[in-house]
Amino acid sequence: MGSLELDSTTMNSREVHGAGEDDHLSHKHLSRTDQELDAGALFVLKSKAGSWLHCGYHLSTSIVAPSLLSLPFAFTFLGWAAGIICLVVGASVTFYSYNLLSLVLEHQSQLGRRHLRFRDMANDILGRRWGRYFVVPIQFMVCYGTVIAFTLLGGQCMKAIYLLSEPNGTMKLYEFMIIFGILMLLLAQIPSFHSLRHINLMSLFLCLAYSACATAGSIFIGNSSQGLNKDYSRKGDAENQIFGIFNAIAIIATTFGNGIIPEIQATIAPPVKGKMFKGLCVCYTVLIVTFFTVAISGYWAFGNESEGLVLSNFLDDGKPLVPKWFFLMTNIFTILQLSAVGVVYLQPTNEMLERTFADPNSKEFSTRNVIPRIVLRSLSVVISTMVAAMLPFFGDINAVVGAFGFMPLDFILPVVFFNLTFKPSKRSLIFWLNVTIAVVFSALGLIAAVAAVRQIVLDAKTYRLFANV
Repeated sequence: MGSLELDSTTMNSREVHGAGEDDHLSHKHLSRTDQELDAGALFVLKSKAGSWLHCGYHLSTSIVAPSLLSLPFAFTFLGWAAGIICLVVGASVTFYSYNLLSLVLEHQSQLGRRHLRFRDMANDILGRRWGRYFVVPIQFMVCYGTVIAFTLLGGQCMKAIYLLSEPNGTMKLYEFMIIFGILMLLLAQIPSFHSLRHINLMSLFLCLAYSACATAGSIFIGNSSQGLNKDYSRKGDAENQIFGIFNAIAIIATTFGNGIIPEIQATIAPPVKGKMFKGLCVCYTVLIVTFFTVAISGYWAFGNESEGLVLSNFLDDGKPLVPKWFFLMTNIFTILQLSAVGVVYLQPTNEMLERTFADPNSKEFSTRNVIPRIVLRSLSVVISTMVAAMLPFFGDINAVVGAFGFMPLDFILPVVFFNLTFKPSKRSLIFWLNVTIAVVFSALGLIAAVAAVRQIVLDAKTYRLFANV
């Protein structure tokens, strides 16, 4: 990504920051007082000690999440070649886009306008209407939808563990979601994004652990006599196959999605120049190791019978195809990381609640701020848990969030922001590369959205409130 350091073809001479100007602008930013910030930025996002390593932990938790266990399922719609190509393209484009977003944030910070939230960027670059009516609703849907989806996934993993020990047990899925929701309710009270750095370090190791378990389990089953007869053909008629491709693209977009890059960069202590790139390198090292191994091993082992969550393939009529202790351990690792990812994606909601109801002129842990914080954050978790219990269909939620949310936030807006901020020459490679990415992924996003909605309509006949799936 060295080319992103913006040579003369990308920026004119006044946009190239000399060392003296960097020092001046960093000093200008540091001189800003906390009183200029609203309560959401001051209490939830702002950090005076965040490093690039902490940033790497936050990025890894928000991107390398248990949704990667759905990648073999996406391959069932794409096949080997298209599946691997989509993974490579998704990794390349998101790494590129996140770096562009970081460069725009660094540039604004050096000009004395450090943006701590996605909507602040949109307001400044696109105008307040785009920020208020486009970016804010999409980001809220992405973040809160992710919390709902992972509450559902946490409940499913808990239920799988329960049924191993009590095959005839009577507990329902929604009861396990409530248990997971209680864990989320406790974690939601952690005051700020920066406070999650130690939890997110543990999360990084957990995602490596369950990814290794998923890969090893798939290889074990694939090589054993208990494994399925491998069939890599795509199911359904031509229409279903075509819509399946775009549904798979939406799932992969969700898997690579983040949606909170500015909020994560806000946790870095100024000056921020270059730190986000290092954090992204940490994240994408973990991502490449986990995404490709799980996707390839899972699809190899189960073919077009890969389920929405590859761990579901580890059971046959409720009996594990791997050692029982191994299945339990894998699910425990997954549950623990799900809770960490869920609380990361609660941060934009927490920030909004603090901005609206907290008093920035009172201390962070004053009675005036603590009581509303506990009540409102708890209410937020209760609502997300209730919605997850009412609509327990993870795959469909995953595709909708990817098509309507992650595609615009992570694939389209970063390149648009970059071109509008730096105004590269229309004869430069970077300008046309960005335009191509914006056009291609806008088209893919629209088609994937149609495919995701169509899948919900097709599955609607199986929907029941509080279904025990």
